[in-house]
Amino acid sequence: MGACRLDAGGICGGCLRSSTEIAQWPRLGDAARRQMMDTVLAGRTRDRYRFLGALQERHALRAVLHPLQRPPAGHGWNRSELDDLLPPSPLAEAAVLVGLVPRAGAGTQVLLTLRTDTLRQHGGQVSFPGGRIEPADAGALAAALRESHEEIALDARQVAPLGYLDPFLTSSGFRVTPVVAAVDPDYVPRPDPGEVADVFEVPLDYLMAAEHLRQVHIHYAGRPRSVLEYDWPGRRIWGATAAILYNLRRRLEEGA
Repeated sequence: MGACRLDAGGICGGCLRSSTEIAQWPRLGDAARRQMMDTVLAGRTRDRYRFLGALQERHALRAVLHPLQRPPAGHGWNRSELDDLLPPSPLAEAAVLVGLVPRAGAGTQVLLTLRTDTLRQHGGQVSFPGGRIEPADAGALAAALRESHEEIALDARQVAPLGYLDPFLTSSGFRVTPVVAAVDPDYVPRPDPGEVADVFEVPLDYLMAAEHLRQVHIHYAGRPRSVLEYDWPGRRIWGATAAILYNLRRRLEEGA
């Protein structure tokens, strides 16, 4: 499908299908696909990602995310806000990892990073691990996993992909595809000092509560605009990161 990459065992690390199953997928009917997902792929998921069972929100998330087999198309759900800011040339494709960490006794946590002040774009801001999709990447999922490994040494075997959120556009000219995934709570972050100043977690329940998100009205590039923002002790979570979390909340609320 152009987005799968097989491991040494002949299984795609993202969708957990074999090469034969990938080739057969377009010819299967909905009932056959559902049967495979509920039996074969569910079993492989349990075997490979045992920590996924501790993520209480996994079923609700899978019901509302774009499936791994069909990355979302479209111009970005916030296009109307940025029409007058986007460059005339095609947007660069990027991907980020919305990592959800099931913590025993503390609930699900969202994995976030603080970018170093010296970075040319979005320096000093809170963000998800991720970056530009390179030609060698087999799609958004592969890029999000690669960037997460490069930035915070998160091993792909400690990431259980669940699906995609809607694409989001940035004023810097990127179309960002967020990949939602469970992350093994045993991971040990080792941030790349050239890109990441800190790695921290915020409870998902806090970020999904409407009262914790506010709109900040600004005047930028000739007209009024609004920016989404959370307050968290010692951290300002705003801009693209806050908007992606808002998109996650809305999809969970609306169930679609």
